[in-house]
Parts: sequence; C-alpha cells; structure tokens
Amino acid sequence: MGVQGIPRTARVYIGCALLAATAAVLPALRPGTPTPWRAVLLLAALYAVCELPARCSLAARALGRAPGGAAPLTAGSFFPVLIAAALLLPPAAAALTALPGAVLGRVERPPAGARRAWRAAQLALAVWAASHAARLFHCHAALGLGPDTPDFPYALLPAGAAALTLCLVLTVLDGGIRATAEQLPPRAAWRGLLGRALAPHAVHGLAGLMMAVLWRSPYGPVAALFVLLPMYISCWVFAQYHRERAAHQATIRALVQAVDIKDRYTRGHSERVGHASVLIARELGMAEARLEVVRFAGILHDVGKLGVPTRVLRKDGPLTPEERRIIELHPEYGHEMVRGIGFLGEARTAILHHHERMDGSGYPYGLKGREIPEYARVVAVADAFDAMTSTRSYSRARPVGTALAELERCAGTQFDPRMVDALARALARDGWQTEVTADETTAPLPGARTPPPDGTPAATPPPVPARTAQEPA
Repeated sequence: MGVQGIPRTARVYIGCALLAATAAVLPALRPGTPTPWRAVLLLAALYAVCELPARCSLAARALGRAPGGAAPLTAGSFFPVLIAAALLLPPAAAALTALPGAVLGRVERPPAGARRAWRAAQLALAVWAASHAARLFHCHAALGLGPDTPDFPYALLPAGAAALTLCLVLTVLDGGIRATAEQLPPRAAWRGLLGRALAPHAVHGLAGLMMAVLWRSPYGPVAALFVLLPMYISCWVFAQYHRERAAHQATIRALVQAVDIKDRYTRGHSERVGHASVLIARELGMAEARLEVVRFAGILHDVGKLGVPTRVLRKDGPLTPEERRIIELHPEYGHEMVRGIGFLGEARTAILHHHERMDGSGYPYGLKGREIPEYARVVAVADAFDAMTSTRSYSRARPVGTALAELERCAGTQFDPRMVDALARALARDGWQTEVTADETTAPLPGARTPPPDGTPAATPPPVPARTAQEPA
C-alpha cells in the first residue's frame, strides 16, 4: 500500500505531527544555541544501535524472532535511552535523539516511508514533552553531577514525570492514528491503550533514571552502557513471550482453518463468534486477560466438528435421529481435542457447554442456569447472533434488530439475559458488520426445509429435527 492508500485524514494527521515535531527540534538547531551535541549524538547513536537488531536476521533470531515471523522485538524495549535523554538534555535536544532510531527501526507493513515518518514524529514529540515534564521537577539538580550524589528519593519524581508524560503522549498520538487510519470511533481507538502502557513505561522510567544517574557520575557515559544489559535481557524475555503468543495464534488459526475446510458453509463464522464474544465480555466488565480467553472460546467453539463425519455435516436433506445424536457430540469432541492446550484455560469449558440452555434442555449434560460456565453463556449468545445475522447458502441473514429481538424473546429459557443485554448495548454503541459465510449467497433450494442455524432460538422444535446439507450443528 502506497501513501495514496492511506486515508486523507490520516495523511493530514501525520503531516500535522511532522510539523509539530519539526517545531520541537528547531530550537536545538538554531545557530548560537548551546546544544550539548556530544551527549545528543551519543544518545542518538545508542538508541539507533539498540533498534538495529530488529533489522538484522541473525540478531533477530538470537533475540527470539525468526526472520519474517510474527514476534518482532517489542516496540519500546529501548525507551529507557529516550527517558535518559529527556532527563539529561534540553527538550529540543532530547527530541533529536529519537530520530535516527525511529528511522532505522523495523517496519513490518507498508508503506514503510509513511510509517517511519510517523514513528519519528511521534517519538520526537513524546521525548520533547517528557523533557519538559522532568524540568518542572528540577531534574538536573536531582540527578547530581560528578561527585555530587543524586538526590534520592526526590530523583524519582522527575523520572516518574518523564515516563508518565512519554506514556501519555504516545497513547494520545497512537489513538489518533488508529482513529484516522483505521476509521475507528474515538472510544474504540483509545480503548485499553493507556492501561496496557502504564506498567511498562514505569519500568522504563526506572531504567532511564539509572542510566541518567550513571551518565552524570564521575565514570561518565561508559558506565551508563551497563544499563543496556538488563534492557537486552528484558527485550529477550519479551521476545520469548511474543514467540509463545504467535505459536498460540498459529495453533488457533490451524484449528479454525481445519473446521472451515470441513464445514465450508460456515466459513468465517468462528472468527465472528469470537468477536461478538469479546463485545459481550467487555460490556460485562471482564478484565483484559479474560477477554483473550473468551475470544479463543468463541473462535474454537465448533472445533469438535472435526470429529463429526463429513457425510453428516454435508448431508443433503433431513438428518435421522441417529445423525442428530452424532452432531450433538461435537462439544465433547472439541473439549477432548483441546484438553491438553494449557493456554486456553477456561475457554475449554465454553467449548464443552456452549449448547447448554438456561432451562436445562440443552446438551451435552443438561446444565441449567448458573451451573453453565460464564464463558459458555457468553459464547452461546454470540453463536446464535452470528448464525441469525449471516447469509448462508440455505438462508438469508436476518436484520440485527430482528436477531436481537429473537435473543431477547428466548432470554431466560435458552440464553442468559445478562449476556443478551450486554450484546444489545455493545451493538448499539459499536454496530455490527454482517458478512456472507458461504461460497454462495443463493436462496434456499426449492422444496428444501430451511431450519434456523445451530444455536438459533426455535420456539417449537420439530419432533424429528431436520436440516439441509448446509446447516451447521
């Protein structure tokens, strides 16, 4: 994607950030300005060298990312260098130290030029603001100089102010680029950014303070290099985490693709159920860590279909009672398949119980009410909602409002009313993008019965359940 592929609003936003960053660094470049160029160049070179391994395949492998893999060096791993610059240098000079590293840093996706320009402007503005915040608390006096010892614990104050300001500015700018480039609503663009960034930036602030104190000690900048060792260890640990996370995602993708290949008429259904499950869970106030688990639960809820004979899944015409019983085993098949996958956690209970009903008439164990695990109650609503709002080869999609009305009608008997209310609130705020989930979007076959998809409420189930070949179970 070239620059022309970037939305106009995002281009304007990046241009404004570049202008602001230029205004921030210009005072350091004016003739006669007493800019400490030796410190600027050393810190800028240090930050750039720290970013270089991300572009080197051998170093990337050593630090935990296979070339072209999905686990890059963690963005921000070397922010302590920038926080040290904010504590040691005037604001304009501190902003300059971020530019070489931002330009040399790895870019995972095109357009590389626009992304590097944005990164340089973002970091320059954040470091400039952090330096101003540190000066409000007299950081130079607090750090000491030469034989003068640092003023502890007061020195923690300017370091904390610099780290917090860096975090806030990066968060505000990140949310802005998400809103303009991805066309997200403001609330969605900034949601969760600050919470995820506060703890890492607090650690970066302590490392940056250590580096700044050593820099101004009698041993000089060479001593400050010792801070790089724990930084690289931290980078390696984070890279291992990202590798593990990428392996988890690859496992999930492989399972979902296998289900989609086997039951091609519900392609895309799993991902949307995962998305709807997260909408419900977030509306219920679940912690961020639980949101990922509930997303896994939604995505993998039908993985047990891999254990159902293909001839049954794709059968034309009505199912026999025996075939219906085979289909109803898929939650137990799925639970057995994922039993040994530790990172799924509570998601396994949702895979097993997402067809239970609040009145106890569901399967496989006939649980009722609060006996049904919370994740399973979330996924049950998400599954039914997507089934009703998706166009498939045997049925047209229902409007979102109609699907919600049907969920509300069955709340208390089939679905947990709390989950239905949470989905309705989330959709009122964020909306829903319906999609076709089969290779065809034709009307139902002439003379064929078109029952609701699996999980869709049915007021009066037929004595002998039947379905077309395309109906998922």
